[in-house]
Amino acid sequence: MSQDVHSAPPPDTPPRSAPGEWEREVLEKLVFASLKEQRARRRWTIFFRLLALAIVVLVVLTATGVLFGGSGSGTPDPHTALINLDGVIDAEGEASAEKINAALQAAFDDSGAKGVVLRINSPGGSPVQAGMIYDEIRRLRSQNPDKPVYAVVEEICASGGYYVAAAADKIFVNQASVVGSIGVIMEGFGFTGLMDKLGVERRLVVSGENKALLDPFSPRNPTQQAHAQALVEEIYRQFVSAVREGRGERLHETPDMFSGLIWTGAKSVELGLADELGTVDSVARDVIKADTVVDYTVRENFAERFAKRVGVSFGAGVAKTGLGGAGGVWHWK
Repeated sequence: MSQDVHSAPPPDTPPRSAPGEWEREVLEKLVFASLKEQRARRRWTIFFRLLALAIVVLVVLTATGVLFGGSGSGTPDPHTALINLDGVIDAEGEASAEKINAALQAAFDDSGAKGVVLRINSPGGSPVQAGMIYDEIRRLRSQNPDKPVYAVVEEICASGGYYVAAAADKIFVNQASVVGSIGVIMEGFGFTGLMDKLGVERRLVVSGENKALLDPFSPRNPTQQAHAQALVEEIYRQFVSAVREGRGERLHETPDMFSGLIWTGAKSVELGLADELGTVDSVARDVIKADTVVDYTVRENFAERFAKRVGVSFGAGVAKTGLGGAGGVWHWK
């Protein structure tokens, strides 16, 4: 009896797939890959949502003073409140009126603070910001006569820095400190001669004849120059008046006291611009009688720095108003 040798496949040949089976395999693989991708996308969505929530919580905590140090929260009783005024006084810096005044208010609100020391290392800055701090010190002193405010000068207390110091009950200095520079300056540049040499023509359109006051690319206008000088003199008189009001009879006026000159700390004591030699520690220990010093300085925290960096370019294209040609910059000197 004969056998058909072709009736069965060889033993090493793999079984054939049923019709349509390979399509199902490919489809299953695609479905599983899609599900895997969706899970990964979901995980990243959750991650970024949690990150955003963490940033919001961080901002809230720092704004309320819970994180990165508050102003006087949980401070020892009694103590000396310390506020640092460092650098140029301006609206955007660490020595802005907003930050300094907030620290002052926190120190006066804390019953454990027996006195306030304002440590100054500043060459001056905005007359407006300095004036706002001066006024706030005077206001808080009048409402809290039992809580003194002392200014302690380390390296330099000039211009707007001294304007602020004049509001304190007393001013303490180091003998080598730099003190004074009572005056106002409005500075700028003129480029008309250079423009003539380069053949550059200035094309300026304004809606008011004095809108481009002290424009550096236009010829000097005697009328505008006189107006600017009058503004400087007016602010200067305000500065001198504030110093006289703050220092009172302690001030030994000389012909050059309000000329913009500076003096050493030792000489400033002789002139009555300062009261005594001293440091933060000596004032806390010997004058306020509260050795423990608590820093109330409002500092820019991580969340604020992050927010500023994120929005740093938002205002880059905004046109500036004010002194039209930006030919003058105000600051104490």
